[in-house]
Amino acid sequence: MEGPALSRIAPHMRDVFAVGPLHARPAARHAAEHVSSDDMSLSAWLDGHEDRSVVYVNLGSLTIVSSEQLAEFLHGLVAAGYAFLGVFRQDMLHQMAAAAAASASKSSVALREAVEAVAAAGSERALVVEWALQRDAHHVLRHRAVGCFLTHGGWNSTQEAAVEGVPAVCWSFFADQQTNSRFVGAVWRTGLDMKDVCQRAVVERMVREAMESPEIRASAQSMARQLRLDVAEGGSSSSELERLVRLITELSLSAVKISSPAPALT
Repeated sequence: MEGPALSRIAPHMRDVFAVGPLHARPAARHAAEHVSSDDMSLSAWLDGHEDRSVVYVNLGSLTIVSSEQLAEFLHGLVAAGYAFLGVFRQDMLHQMAAAAAASASKSSVALREAVEAVAAAGSERALVVEWALQRDAHHVLRHRAVGCFLTHGGWNSTQEAAVEGVPAVCWSFFADQQTNSRFVGAVWRTGLDMKDVCQRAVVERMVREAMESPEIRASAQSMARQLRLDVAEGGSSSSELERLVRLITELSLSAVKISSPAPALT
């Protein structure tokens, strides 16, 4: 997944251990099979949709957007014509509601119209929830009904989509997100990079392309197959993790020997 980048880093480091994606290791996947009541309600909604017919939207735990951006975003989602499951945090939504109540500005009117458009789409076409735990995203992305992932491009989300073979549409904001999004769109070609553009026509076009492009889907599924081989016993990531554990064990034993008191002389 990161071979070319790691090959540039390795000559400048004493050692490099490529151990991820850790959440995809068989033991980690088994430990995450906890199902909450919220999981059940999301799964029940997804169960009612055809394979690869739903857009999963989750912009992470820190992203804040303007009312104009949210309005464009929602209009684009509705116009794309696909059912979508959207996770919009309560704190973000409160800020949007407060801004709309404070004035009858053009932006607040646009946001109200966008929310009305989502409501008009009906419960079968749109399900909006306030929060989904990070581990629960694994279950959503693994569901047969999910056709693409509209994400902020954070590293956890990027890896989760890659492991499940789900094409991604990335709307990045800060930190590593721009780099991750560029890799998704230009290097791995497992999705599309919206960059910092949020226009309804762009959202509509990219969602449709990610949902319908056989080339993007093939690239995403090919990466998922490779990652499953990497984390399996004997795979590259699994072997690297074992090598890291051996090194830590050796360092620990060396530290114990150094700290042991010298034998008494008689």
